[in-house]
Amino acid sequence: MIVTCLDLEGVLVPEIWIAFAEKTGIEKLRLTTRDIPDYNELMRGRLKILDENNLKLADIEEVIGGIAPLPGAKDFLSWLESEFQVIILSDTFNQFAEPLMAQLDFPTLFCHDLVVDTAGRIADYRLRIPDAKTKAVAALKNLNLKVIAAGDSYNDTGMLKEADAGILFRAPDNVVEEFPQFPVTRTYEEFKSAIIEASKKLDGNII
Repeated sequence: MIVTCLDLEGVLVPEIWIAFAEKTGIEKLRLTTRDIPDYNELMRGRLKILDENNLKLADIEEVIGGIAPLPGAKDFLSWLESEFQVIILSDTFNQFAEPLMAQLDFPTLFCHDLVVDTAGRIADYRLRIPDAKTKAVAALKNLNLKVIAAGDSYNDTGMLKEADAGILFRAPDNVVEEFPQFPVTRTYEEFKSAIIEASKKLDGNII
């Protein structure tokens, strides 16, 4: 059996922090794991900016309420679920993801949690485990499953390396250049073709 593991933001939905940066006008909030490989460094910087500007979870939730899946994402995901087991592995947070998951018909999602105080301030974040994406893929392989993983950012490259096959989807040039071993896809049709090709190599079956 083949399991496909996808990143969420940048692959199926827009980047939440970029949308929030556009709403607030705070340019530093545009930084994502496409720019900063160290996730803890990235999140500490985000929390500091939120505190400095008295921005709370409700402010981010308001922006998330206006976000829709990327054009073509839902149809692509429906096709993928009809052919393979699918798990979304994301470094987002349950508090952010729920309304987006509803729009995608609630695929399986593994992500993290925010620590929110009584005033609605995001006080901290709680990782499920460090390097959760890579470890999730390794665990699936230990169950004798074959894994195709796909993402767009530095924090996805660990799971792409760990998987039996890794694919980049709409990754920025810096990530593409640093990880030339992974095929690069830019459209959902290219993405679909790359997954089919990878699956053929893994199990010898034609879909």
